[in-house]
Amino acid sequence: MIRFSGSLLKPFLFGAAAVMALLLVGVLAAPMLLFSAGGLLYSTGNACASAGNGNANQPPPSTTAENSIPANYLFWFKRVGAQYHVPWVILAGIAKVESDDGQTTLPGVHSGANPFGAAGPMQIGIGGAAGNNWGGAPVHPASEKVNGVATDENGDGVASVYEPADAIAGTAKYLLANGVLDNVPNAIFAYNHLQSYVQSVLGWASTYAKGGYTVSPVTLDNAPTCIPGVGLATSNAAATAIAFAEAQLGKPYQWGGVGPDAYDCSGLVMMAYRAAGVYIPRTSQQQWTWGPRVPANQVEPGDLVFFVGGDGTSKAPGHVGIVIGNGLMIESPAPGLAVRVTPYTDRDPIGFTRPWTHAGVSKSAGQAFGA
Repeated sequence: MIRFSGSLLKPFLFGAAAVMALLLVGVLAAPMLLFSAGGLLYSTGNACASAGNGNANQPPPSTTAENSIPANYLFWFKRVGAQYHVPWVILAGIAKVESDDGQTTLPGVHSGANPFGAAGPMQIGIGGAAGNNWGGAPVHPASEKVNGVATDENGDGVASVYEPADAIAGTAKYLLANGVLDNVPNAIFAYNHLQSYVQSVLGWASTYAKGGYTVSPVTLDNAPTCIPGVGLATSNAAATAIAFAEAQLGKPYQWGGVGPDAYDCSGLVMMAYRAAGVYIPRTSQQQWTWGPRVPANQVEPGDLVFFVGGDGTSKAPGHVGIVIGNGLMIESPAPGLAVRVTPYTDRDPIGFTRPWTHAGVSKSAGQAFGA
């Protein structure tokens, strides 16, 4: 991953003419892209058919994608995108700009490194000016613990920056670490510090998605009409709480907010369960203590998922969301962002609770008493 500015956009890969062609695509595609400070990608087309198997919010490939992306690359783009909840078209756009999907034979793509220390079809840094974002040697045993994004995605026992599957998964990890779920353009910019690079990647993303792809202030996660949750809940209280939370999608975050127009994280959770007749405490710290706790392997829709607090420990969790199934939650994340659906599995939750089974909940009235 080269992160330079100015005129250093990998002329050693394609030559000036090819780079200019890629940038031209980005410029021409720019009118299709709506930018916002906290924008996420919104996919057109219907993602509902695959919402139950981890592919929600992943757009179908366009004819151009199917005809121009090598079959093995398209397979791994889609698989890794669904696995990490990163739009596969962004992964595909990066691969196109970086190495023409591995089809260039110039140095650094299939062996060695380019002059700045980036390697593989996704041009991930393995040393030099690019830094070692991969972690460890470019090719090393998958069992080796490294500080980087190195991944054995294809399960062959080796983490190789030169193998498409491993490199694509490593890129997904890098984008997640740089906030792709909150701001797609910023995450791409972290990959390579050029606005023209961001434009090119987004241009290819729009080309590869059937119906196009845009950056919009409306979050990607608000768009599907078939998100999991209500239909998967095993209790009426959980189903009602999830339905309430889903109805708030797109409303802004406000510290201390308890609706109806804005919420903070614990305010959303509290009001969702109040709609179900279950009265839980106000803050995430109190909600965590109130419990009751649920083992991670027994989590189900309606459970609350908690994350570390400002002190960096699990004693006073600072964030909470409502699990809706398939590794997803509804949350009110932070100032400047809206209530949304997002993965919780990639964010190292500290634990889970199940409000409707609390001892203080009246089974007949569905109401909890006390704090």
